[in-house]
Amino acid sequence: MTGNSAQKIIPVLLSGGTGSRLWPLSRELYPKQFLPLCSERTMLQDTALRVSARSGAPQAPLAFTQPLVICNQEHRFLAAEQLRQSRCDARGIILEPAGRNTAAACALAALAVEADDPDALLLVLPADHEIRDADAFHRAVTIAAAGAAAGRLVTFGIAPTKPETGYGYIRRGHSLDEADGAFTVAAFVEKPSLEVAERYLADGSYLWNSGMFLFPVGRLLVELERHAPAVLAACRAALAGGARDLDFFRLDAEAFAKAPAISIDYAVMEHTDRAAVVPCEIGWTDVGAWSALWDVGSKDTAGNVVIGDVLLEGARDCYVRSDNHLTAVVGVENAVVVVVDDAVLVADRAQAQDVKRIVDRLKADGRSESSTHRRVHRPWGSYQSLHTGERFQVKSLTIAPGSRLSLQKHHHRAEHWVVVNGTALVTRGEEQVMIYENQSIYIPIGTVHRLENPGKVPLTIIEVQSGSYLGEDDIVRLEDVYGRN
Repeated sequence: MTGNSAQKIIPVLLSGGTGSRLWPLSRELYPKQFLPLCSERTMLQDTALRVSARSGAPQAPLAFTQPLVICNQEHRFLAAEQLRQSRCDARGIILEPAGRNTAAACALAALAVEADDPDALLLVLPADHEIRDADAFHRAVTIAAAGAAAGRLVTFGIAPTKPETGYGYIRRGHSLDEADGAFTVAAFVEKPSLEVAERYLADGSYLWNSGMFLFPVGRLLVELERHAPAVLAACRAALAGGARDLDFFRLDAEAFAKAPAISIDYAVMEHTDRAAVVPCEIGWTDVGAWSALWDVGSKDTAGNVVIGDVLLEGARDCYVRSDNHLTAVVGVENAVVVVVDDAVLVADRAQAQDVKRIVDRLKADGRSESSTHRRVHRPWGSYQSLHTGERFQVKSLTIAPGSRLSLQKHHHRAEHWVVVNGTALVTRGEEQVMIYENQSIYIPIGTVHRLENPGKVPLTIIEVQSGSYLGEDDIVRLEDVYGRN
């Protein structure tokens, strides 16, 4: 293997997906990359740790830097907090005001690092993929690095294990002299029918398109200029017109909206003569549906994957997950059953991809279950609606140690707060009051107020709202440490 395989590799974590096929667990404002679906860590955390100094990867020839994260602006605090919890410092977090697919994300990454690291390699990784064999993954990256150092745009092709119709395919060409184990790309192929997929599997030269890439920064920018100039121009303008906000970088929304919504495959990889592929067997899945989690899950003797408080009787080859409720499943086969606080999904495992149609219907009907859970996460912690009635609502608030809500007021509701656990520092008008466990305080309508946790343990509050309107948009923020004014 030739080339500078010790070249600096900048992981680029793409965290903009919504994971609608994993509803009801995955929601628009809390999608699958932020959920612990395949381990005790979230998928974003697993992805970041896989390319960190603590991953167990050899530090030579793989020279991973801190990752660059690209995510939806609505998920910024989730991404930052989960990386902090994993002790994975980010090189930067770029916030997309709207989704524009992977071509724009790759262009943003290349432009963002061009000035400081023009010779670096970008390892582009969706943050919601599962890779069970990290050592094999690192070996594949080592091979790809040699090809990328020689000016190739390298993708990772997964050796198929079945005639899968849900993935695109790559037909490999001849081997590369500059990277032993890498090949030219003969063709990118759309998702096939079952008959065609069976033919691809028997052929042996077709690979699943993983959506993971290793790009040399300079060559990627040249190819974007050649094949997708509108994408590159919009991203360059969005970065130039953007601004830093706390630990994030906000793009210029108007400029970014002009970027065509197109994948890097369609924009560049299918047109360039520099495309290469590294075939690999790394225990990969894109976790695109509940059926994929059944595939990779630990099964009992009847082929069932069970998570949570579940009782099975005569069930076979099922995926059953219950987050909070006892769930009993009797006499069914090949089913998916998922139970969360505010929704239940029952599906044939073979039709798990069709869950997205349910989400589309929820959106069309304007139902909140498509976008939010009953527990809503905020940069200071989270809240959960416990009960809603005529002119009142009861919530449970959890405020992280050292965190505070915004200084705010409401035009239409009053609030009663009862401390269940921890200690609260409450600003109410001109006064500040310490409230301890089993104590309460009243916030009248229109009163400026703030809730803080000065302690070292989470603060739990029961909040009773009363008034003519209880919507979340009845918040007038006067001061906010998270920049949400």
